[in-house]
Amino acid sequence: MTEKVRAAVRTAPETTELRELDLPRIDAESALLKIEVAGICGTDVKLYSNPPTTPATRGPVIMGHENVGVIAEAGKKFTARHGLREGDRVFVEHYVACFNCEWCRIGEYRHCEATDWRTNPDARRFGYTSADNPGTLWGGFSEYMFLPWNAVLHRIPDGITPEQAGLVMPLSNGIEWALLTAGVGYNDTVLIQGPGQQGLSQLVAAKQAGAAQIIVSGTTRDRKRFDLALELGADAVIDVLKEDPREKVMDLTHGRGVDYVLDCTSRAGTAPVLLGVSVLKRREGTLLIQGELAAFPDFPVKAVTEKAITIKSARGHSFNACELAVAQLASGRFPLEKLATHRYGIDQVDHAIRVLAGETDEDAIHVSMMPELIGQPGGAVTR
Repeated sequence: MTEKVRAAVRTAPETTELRELDLPRIDAESALLKIEVAGICGTDVKLYSNPPTTPATRGPVIMGHENVGVIAEAGKKFTARHGLREGDRVFVEHYVACFNCEWCRIGEYRHCEATDWRTNPDARRFGYTSADNPGTLWGGFSEYMFLPWNAVLHRIPDGITPEQAGLVMPLSNGIEWALLTAGVGYNDTVLIQGPGQQGLSQLVAAKQAGAAQIIVSGTTRDRKRFDLALELGADAVIDVLKEDPREKVMDLTHGRGVDYVLDCTSRAGTAPVLLGVSVLKRREGTLLIQGELAAFPDFPVKAVTEKAITIKSARGHSFNACELAVAQLASGRFPLEKLATHRYGIDQVDHAIRVLAGETDEDAIHVSMMPELIGQPGGAVTR
């Protein structure tokens, strides 16, 4: 195996350098992953323009936290611990937990302080951790990635391509947020705000769970995404710039409102939450929100309490959600490969992130970073 590896390293806000780094040595408890696909999501857009400055994340960072690859080299204790062998294809969660604290012992390792870079100066998390730490290769925008003993892995079965496997994280988030957190189920009515990769993943999850009516809202620039939403099973779509979204939702639900509102918008301000409060059913609806806003002036507490609305937060994913995502991909029930719209080499990280951020005229839903494409033109996937 080569002693050097190429990696895209974030060196400053909105600045990436393609560097040649030393390949880390592994011991009996660690492994090396040969990266095939590293996905890009909205979190990457935020971290690229405004990198966190905690002790755990300072310095050069190899981004990429949606990682799929083949185990290239592994220690004996590592393979025994994970039940894997060299040559297996896996999806790697970005959490690197302690597996000894109260959260880890109940399976909620996403809440473990060992992987919480916001509070722990020595936290580890793929795509966030400085390359100055032992192991160096802590992100997927690289030819290889270091795997410590406590990496969380999911074996990808035969029949799922690497690029399809790159959708495990957004799909697992959709399953976690729509089903396991919000509780969408059989015969429910749902409004999904935002037809990006997370919104479309929640659409698939809600459809699989048996929701009776699924409405997807977005803006005029989402026209192609609306078409895909309908293909994936949405019952109706709403362009909030062309029609009154509240009137449309109430008309579609015959004045009743919806059981669940799932907010998957990005940089949309307070409007989606206010709409959600308004269109939820008369009593005991559920509103799922993301942490996009640091504050919410004039929050409608009275309306929330009068309607007995339950507000839940969309935060990460669980082991079960990832396994369900893998199973969903393997089932072939939905044309999920259509979510993977663009692919680039790791020498095009800066451009790829800007594409997903909407800074170009390319309309990307999910972007796949693929080391094998270094030196080749990237762009939209032709099917």
